[in-house]
Amino acid sequence: MAIDLEAPRRPRPGELTFEAPRRGKPPRHVADLTPAQRRAVVAEAGFPAYRAEQVARHYFARLEPDPQRWTDVPVRERAGLAAALTPQLLTAVRELTADGGTTRKTLWRLFDGALVESVLMRYPDRVTMCISSQAGCGMNCPFCATGQAGLTRNLSTAEIVEQVVAGARELAAGEVPGGPGRVSNVVFMGMGEPMANYRAMVAAVRRLTEPLPSGLGMSARGVTVSTVGLAPRIRELAQEGLPVTLAVSLHAPDDELRDTLVPVNNRWRVDEVLDAAWEYAARTRRRVSIEYALIKDVNDQAWRADLLAKRLRGKLVHVNLIPLNPTPGSKWTASRPQDEREFVRRLEAGGIAVTVRDTRGREIDGACGQLAAASPQQAAARG
Repeated sequence: MAIDLEAPRRPRPGELTFEAPRRGKPPRHVADLTPAQRRAVVAEAGFPAYRAEQVARHYFARLEPDPQRWTDVPVRERAGLAAALTPQLLTAVRELTADGGTTRKTLWRLFDGALVESVLMRYPDRVTMCISSQAGCGMNCPFCATGQAGLTRNLSTAEIVEQVVAGARELAAGEVPGGPGRVSNVVFMGMGEPMANYRAMVAAVRRLTEPLPSGLGMSARGVTVSTVGLAPRIRELAQEGLPVTLAVSLHAPDDELRDTLVPVNNRWRVDEVLDAAWEYAARTRRRVSIEYALIKDVNDQAWRADLLAKRLRGKLVHVNLIPLNPTPGSKWTASRPQDEREFVRRLEAGGIAVTVRDTRGREIDGACGQLAAASPQQAAARG
């Protein structure tokens, strides 16, 4: 299947882009709105205000997208309510599966043609969804497929939530091997920098964690928000009263290397980012996750493991080492197994809890942004 790809503007070398380009607004959706706002919208559309709760129940609790199945709503009102509160936000372009169908990556087209990705990963004890918060990314990290595509735009709250709801529907319908199930964990580790789309991201977390039927009823402790280190936003998130897990994509313990790997480090240095993370841990009492992509001969030296352990010692922290999933044509590749093992050994010797991330999805372009960045010819060949 050929995909008409929009060509986002690529950032200039060293450029940091925090604001998304202005584009048309996505349709207003029930997931964008608070319960009071939903009632107001329904009333303005000429329907009884209490219909808002019914629509929310069908969307969040019953996971029913077809208004013709809203049997507690009069037939004559169904289409109008659906138009007012549940317009279509995402269209599946392709879905690739791995691990016997328990890993499922979906490429979505948004209302304006922008492309984003989400991944559902089913494990024996949980189901995790990795979701996108932006179409593209403006952080310009050189080893990241999404970062090299540039920033297209921010996603709306509902566009973020709908990725999770779509996965929940697949699980509830028994379409994922293992029988009917539910999404237990959500990680904001797909396309984009969540903290650069702060308001929509926070509102999406609230929709995910609000009790049924106002939201999806997930535990905030099952939600992880990742950031490359926007220190002021980390401090702001600590004030939100949302005990989500904070994941800091550090990738280097020293400013000299991190300036290259994570260009935002030129604005907020390693010390400032980690200080903000420790403030977050102190306020929320949640352990901070340090994400560290191991890159061959770049950041995987033993002395960097020792320096990382020194910076983290005594803190409420866990290190998640990520074997780099290289993108086509990239000079960056995963560390040698012996270097990975030595890095783990030195962190553990320094008293730091560490795990190596499961490398699911490599055969389906598992690195975020790889599928959306594929050329139309590549997409056609794979489809």
